Amino acid sequence: MKLTLRVWRQKNADTPGAMATYELDGVSQDMSFLEMLDILNEELIVKGEEPVAFDHDCREGICGACSLVINGDAHGPERTTTCQLHMRSFKDGDTIDIEPWRASAFPVIKDLVVDRSAFDRVIQAGGYITAPTGSAPEAHATPVPKADADYAFEHAECIGCGACVAACPNGAAMLFTSAKVNHLNVLPQGSPERETRVLDMVSQMDAEGFGGCTLTGECATACPKGIPLFSITSMNKEWLRATRKVKR
Repeated sequence: MKLTLRVWRQKNADTPGAMATYELDGVSQDMSFLEMLDILNEELIVKGEEPVAFDHDCREGICGACSLVINGDAHGPERTTTCQLHMRSFKDGDTIDIEPWRASAFPVIKDLVVDRSAFDRVIQAGGYITAPTGSAPEAHATPVPKADADYAFEHAECIGCGACVAACPNGAAMLFTSAKVNHLNVLPQGSPERETRVLDMVSQMDAEGFGGCTLTGECATACPKGIPLFSITSMNKEWLRATRKVKR
């Protein structure tokens, strides 16, 4: 395939960026999207030009590092991570726009790489449990109803890629935060911090500058791991419960 790539290039956070156009030929439909970018960078290096900086790690759809907006969609036209998106999703002669996440809480570091440490700070605010030191407890010492276990696992699938924020017209992080809150709050191990967890994590989310949620649903549509939209409703209930119970 022969493609026209329009790629966001930005030297650093303090320098204005712009779209740069590249022609790329010989792209196989069996390539992943990141492998296609690797080919582009090889050609740029041979020409003595600066390669395109983009984030990646496992390339197996697990870590969520491969965060790109492709033709206006977070992670591209398929509901998957960018590293698991293949070039068979495009056609010969296509023009593909490639941009970084667009959110004030995710400032651009360089080219397609953004700083997502805001997510780390949200997790640090309450994404932990009280655990005594010593050996691990017996696996069945704390029985958990299957419905609760399934609910926790469903929310634990969140990989923190930020697609929900990139897809949201308001740049909200409610789906991410709700996944982290609900994952622990439904389990008995998370009970001691149940109220403080949701209050602290929501407070930190607001402090990071994420936008307000208006339940447009774009976050759940873009999520590569299928975190459901009702997760936000569940977190709102937790937050209301905690505000009545905890005195600040």
